[in-house]
Amino acid sequence: MMQKLFLCLSLALILPDIFIYRFYISNLQISALAKYLYLLPSLLLLAGLIFLFYFTSHDEVIEKSRLIGWFVMAYFIFTLPKLTFTLISIFDIPLRYIFKQSFTPFTYIGVIAAVIWVGILLYGSLWGKTKFDVKQITYQSPLVPKGFDGYKIVQLSDIHIGSWQGNGKALLEAVELVNAQQPDLIVFTGDLINNKANELDGYEYTLSQLSAKDGVYSILGNHDYGPYYKWKTPKDQADNLVSLKQKEASMGWIMLNNEHRILHHEGDSIALIGVENWGAPPFTGNGDLKRAISGTEEIPFKLLLSHNPTHWKKKVLPESDVALMLSGHTHGMQLAFGNHSLSSLAYPQWGGLYTQHGRSLYVNVGLGFLGLPFRFGAWPEITVITLRSK
Repeated sequence: MMQKLFLCLSLALILPDIFIYRFYISNLQISALAKYLYLLPSLLLLAGLIFLFYFTSHDEVIEKSRLIGWFVMAYFIFTLPKLTFTLISIFDIPLRYIFKQSFTPFTYIGVIAAVIWVGILLYGSLWGKTKFDVKQITYQSPLVPKGFDGYKIVQLSDIHIGSWQGNGKALLEAVELVNAQQPDLIVFTGDLINNKANELDGYEYTLSQLSAKDGVYSILGNHDYGPYYKWKTPKDQADNLVSLKQKEASMGWIMLNNEHRILHHEGDSIALIGVENWGAPPFTGNGDLKRAISGTEEIPFKLLLSHNPTHWKKKVLPESDVALMLSGHTHGMQLAFGNHSLSSLAYPQWGGLYTQHGRSLYVNVGLGFLGLPFRFGAWPEITVITLRSK
């Protein structure tokens, strides 16, 4: 699998350079040295790929994930525009050599497309990953009790704190944006860390500043269990999860592990339910909806926190009467154009509000990032959900 990936990435890097050099660079009236220098960035990136795939251990990939993320970002900045240009401008070959036309429209189109990609990649990596998007959502249902009409919930998801190293100022800005909404309730729908609980060191105080009248509640996401790090023993992994729970408690967050709380407001009540991460392999599947919901039968409006949105159609809709489920997990692949994202290929409900038979799911595309230090279109999200009774 890794060899196939290496081959694909190498070909995507090398083939466009061969094409561009053959049909464009070689015809320029410049020195041979200048022509060869055009190939230098690709040679350096190829050397980086070889080192990454064949001389870097799994643990080193985890420990140096930020550095590797920037390398991969550089790879895309140099490769994707040239690949796009090649795939478009190649249509000029028959015009040039068969029909003998001097005008090459696809070359100009290819240049424009390549420049657009460069702009997207640079903006997303330098500014987009902290371009916080406060989304205002109104959720109206006859199940919302009158006492909760106008009740304001702020949802955060997928902070991935290990990716915020050296960027604490931006994280504080996000916390201040949340508090400025004056929420009644704050919920966090999983993936606080990348791999290790100690990623939170130095950020616990900032996150403890999140403030809501009815508190801050959280659940676990797949990354919070630390399954992608090669622990020396199972006990080390278990201890890491214990440490994460302790750190969240020290921040004043209340974690719901297959359990619920009854919230009261102006004489009415709703059930806030939280499950551990649920998902098909390779994701951990500790979520127990039946256990979490037990004891809420008399509460008409049930609000469920579940990290993986696929839980909604596979379990929540057919096996419960939950009115509204809040999820994260998808990140919108950190790239979206309007309402379109490649993440929809894996997650039909990848971002935004979905309703079926009067019951709803909201998928937050996450506040942080993972892997690539990049977001475009799927901006880091702070969701403000206002409940309305009909």
